Amino acid sequence: MRRRAASSIVVATLALAFLPSCGDARTPPRERDRAQAQKARGLALKQIGDFDNPVFATGAPGFPKLLFVVEQPGRVEVLRKGRRARNPFLDISAMVSFGGERGLLSIAFPPDYRQSRRFYVYYTDTRGDIRVDEFKRRSPVRAARGSRRAVIEIPHHVNSNHNGGQLQFLGDLLYFGAGDGGSAGDPPNNAQDRESLLGKLLRIDPRPAGGRPYSIPPSNPFAGRPGRGEIYSYGLRNPFRFSFDTVSAKQPRVAIADVGQNRFEELDYASVGAARGANFGWDAFEGFAPYTEESSGTSDPGGTTKPIFAYSRGRDGGSCTIIGGYVIGDRSLPALHGRYLYADYCAGQLRSLVPHLGRAGDDRKLGLKVALPTSFGEDTRGRIYVCSQEGPVYRLVPR
Repeated sequence: MRRRAASSIVVATLALAFLPSCGDARTPPRERDRAQAQKARGLALKQIGDFDNPVFATGAPGFPKLLFVVEQPGRVEVLRKGRRARNPFLDISAMVSFGGERGLLSIAFPPDYRQSRRFYVYYTDTRGDIRVDEFKRRSPVRAARGSRRAVIEIPHHVNSNHNGGQLQFLGDLLYFGAGDGGSAGDPPNNAQDRESLLGKLLRIDPRPAGGRPYSIPPSNPFAGRPGRGEIYSYGLRNPFRFSFDTVSAKQPRVAIADVGQNRFEELDYASVGAARGANFGWDAFEGFAPYTEESSGTSDPGGTTKPIFAYSRGRDGGSCTIIGGYVIGDRSLPALHGRYLYADYCAGQLRSLVPHLGRAGDDRKLGLKVALPTSFGEDTRGRIYVCSQEGPVYRLVPR
């Protein structure tokens, strides 16, 4: 998720690089993190399984008893009523470049998944380029062999870091976050370049239309105007995880955890309508502060959308990379209902805050910790999961 300058500490060099050197220095013994449940303040973490570098967990519309766990090397495992299926739901490991920040990074199911059988994955291919592909399921627990259809490819093979990685449907449209291309300071200024798909929140209709593998919604801000029509928002460094808040307001809001450079991690939060065409400021700003650490930093373009929250590197005994989560709608977790849950990859502390347009409030620890958290997940019933790079996947439950 991040790459620091060469002189920076190893932990800061590759946040979400999934390197043992990062975890070894900061995490308690593996056995402690594999405890069946951690308990604090009326909440507990219940381990539901052990996986190979899990980086995402989600449910699928129409199949409430299934949970899909994405493994970074290129597989998707499926659990039915908490029990893992004998075979992976999908295995594209031969197509995936795995290592550091590269790999299979997320999966998304459209609202009509039960009828259409189609789903989408986000990964880096064997060259290191970003790809979004469509597949179809053969059964509820197996993808159909030979069903792959390429949707979009974004060149990204120069640097291995800042690949983004989140796919998320809102209605029939597919949103995904692409990193700025890697290295330190975004030297090509991709994030501010509206002719580049890097450093952006993108939105497409992933179904083929007019002989093309996808179509651009006419309401996208740059559709029919200068700039790439796929762009929905820009000025992002590495939006590895984002989510839609459908709990706090009648109209959905987007919460983007954007990984910082050397000083600040930030949370961008806006109504989906206000995010249309929004410039979130990178690489003119890092958090609330002007970015001046690298010669590639751009001058203030004016009119940028500021984050609602930022924290400094080193907080909680060694923070390095924000891992974005969800605004909690699970009524079985009343202490968290309406709060945004997030963590930091190096520190491991689970934290929550109250999201507001303009500025967040009441940021605090939950009293729970996960070794090397890579992602949060949410199933169709709103239950929340936390993935650890070390293998465990936990569900957040009431104590």
